[in-house]
Amino acid sequence: MPNYDLIAILGPTASGKTPFATALAAQLDTEIISADSRQIYREMDLGTGKDLSDYTINGKQIPYHLIDIAEPGYKYNVFEYQHDFLNAYDSIKAKNKLPIVCGGTGMYLESVLRGYKLMPVPENPELRKSLEDKTLEELTDILKQYKHLHNSTDVDTVKRAIRAIEIEVYYEQHPVEEREFPKLNSLIIGIDIDRELRREKISRRLKQRLDEGMVQEVEKLLQKGIPPEDLIYYGLEYKYLTLFATGQMSYDEMFTGLETAIHQFAKRQMTWFRGMERRGFNIHWLEATWPMEEKIDSVKKLLIA
Repeated sequence: MPNYDLIAILGPTASGKTPFATALAAQLDTEIISADSRQIYREMDLGTGKDLSDYTINGKQIPYHLIDIAEPGYKYNVFEYQHDFLNAYDSIKAKNKLPIVCGGTGMYLESVLRGYKLMPVPENPELRKSLEDKTLEELTDILKQYKHLHNSTDVDTVKRAIRAIEIEVYYEQHPVEEREFPKLNSLIIGIDIDRELRREKISRRLKQRLDEGMVQEVEKLLQKGIPPEDLIYYGLEYKYLTLFATGQMSYDEMFTGLETAIHQFAKRQMTWFRGMERRGFNIHWLEATWPMEEKIDSVKKLLIA
């Protein structure tokens, strides 16, 4: 019987991974560590799809970690995530529970499942200057030449792309090694969702969040004094909603552009996860449409196989 240290649940946006992780955590009496690069920010709720109600099942609140731990405008990174993940992991293990890490940020997941030795990457002014006039498409092509140590799934703004290249260049000059990091025997579960169903859910969820006040959420952040460029840096919802809120884009342009960007993001997430399999990770895929009980039973069987 495998003695697993961690269960990892991954999947693209709108695959239903969080409700599944919550239901599984309730069955196993454990806690969840988020692996989402934007849900760590306070006051960024609708735009990051926190859906905190998902963490309540049958009236019981499932404890979660690494959500709402940083101020909006701050540029959190994977190095910090490794540190915070270990603190959360150790606190759950101290209770003799089996932690579940759940999310769609591939680099965050891979950094803890593989245990990369990551270091804070300083700014490279010369490199930034040489890249500042390039388009996002040109920067993306440059990024593809590297080994994808950075979370390329989230790169949809010029600033994020330049930062991603900056990180890649640094690690090319300072090779990544495995660190003093617990060797985690992880059971990795992937939630696979049909492309058309995923697209349908993404579009429906986007309309719902706009109705719930996603534009107003961004306007409130801007009114608090967070510079528009800092919100645009986060990409996806915050990029398009900020452009709309500052009069640089019409509502229809914002909706169409954002809907397309989220579909592309989900596709990049799946590309990352398939890449993880090529890099040696054994991902057990479950169909998103399976009944919750069937998915939970499948994981329980894998735990004792």
